[in-house]
Amino acid sequence: MSADATREHVQTRIANGTGTFTLDRPKALNSLSLDMVRALTQTLLLWRDDPAVDAVVIASSSEKALCAGGDIRFFYEAGRATPGGGSALLEDFFTEEYALNHLIHFYPKPYIALMDGVVMGGGMGIAQGGPDCALRIVTERTKMAMPEVNIGLFPDVGGSHFLSHAPGKLGVYLGVTGATIGAADALYVGLADAFVPGEQMGALHALIEATPGAQLPAAMRDFAAPFAQQAGASKLQAARSVIDRHFGAASVSAIMAALAGDDDPFAQQALQAMRQRSPLMMCVTHEMLERGAAMGVADCLRMERSVVRRNFEHGEVLEGVRALVIDKDNRPAWNPPALDAVTPDMVARFFEPVWPDWAHPLRHL
Repeated sequence: MSADATREHVQTRIANGTGTFTLDRPKALNSLSLDMVRALTQTLLLWRDDPAVDAVVIASSSEKALCAGGDIRFFYEAGRATPGGGSALLEDFFTEEYALNHLIHFYPKPYIALMDGVVMGGGMGIAQGGPDCALRIVTERTKMAMPEVNIGLFPDVGGSHFLSHAPGKLGVYLGVTGATIGAADALYVGLADAFVPGEQMGALHALIEATPGAQLPAAMRDFAAPFAQQAGASKLQAARSVIDRHFGAASVSAIMAALAGDDDPFAQQALQAMRQRSPLMMCVTHEMLERGAAMGVADCLRMERSVVRRNFEHGEVLEGVRALVIDKDNRPAWNPPALDAVTPDMVARFFEPVWPDWAHPLRHL
């Protein structure tokens, strides 16, 4: 493999012991296509055993976004073309994307994500490496979220693991509201490691170029250290008691009832957000996070893989994408339309096995 390579939307380079990915699909905020997932996976597998690569960096050609998520227009078109969730392209996309998330989480070399700009959904999946290998940099431009309930989906790409392991009930809050957070909150929740001001990103890239890969993580932490206080104060830290009190309730209905009885502006803002989301997928998300808290990464991804198939069978995400992205009427016809119509059996259906264990597409993780 040559030191430099260019595929559509994914540029790769090896220099000074560092393999660098530059996502380059700026008009779509680097939303992941199946080809992009395959390019990332293939290259990471090659670099894993390449003695010329001591560290990996993933970045963007644009400061607007590292990655805004999966290509939801593709989801819509493929899902509509094959009603019932059986599109082969969709099957491949989610199987290969979740396998990529697992590869990144357990990557044996330092994996450094420059989380500048929008980092949402699938973008979180390619940035949230495991604790032994990851360095996650945020800036004042960072807009981070797992916003899937907005479009009738659920926080996947390992969200059932990294949200359920967030402190207190912060992960439940982020999962069922789909709220967007900035750098200070990302650091507080444990979804980022260091802050670098946007105006210093050029200098950080120069440091990456000049530093041998084996020394890169330590050098980047040292570079970021003087800027730590510039991340600002965490709004989630200030609201932590409100979040833990209400989002620790036993169900989505109980959470919303608790929020409705609290005049705190943060509580009312959270309640208003939840009133816009898919009632069914908020309940599925709540159940998924309860389960994920007691599961390892591989089992979480296998669970998510089954749940996403059930979602496309149900059609909730297709309606959400139609309303918010395709027709842009912002009036999704959620099914069921109201929280009090969501039954335990409806939620349980999403967690019924789709495949026998030996046939699960992620059985080898």
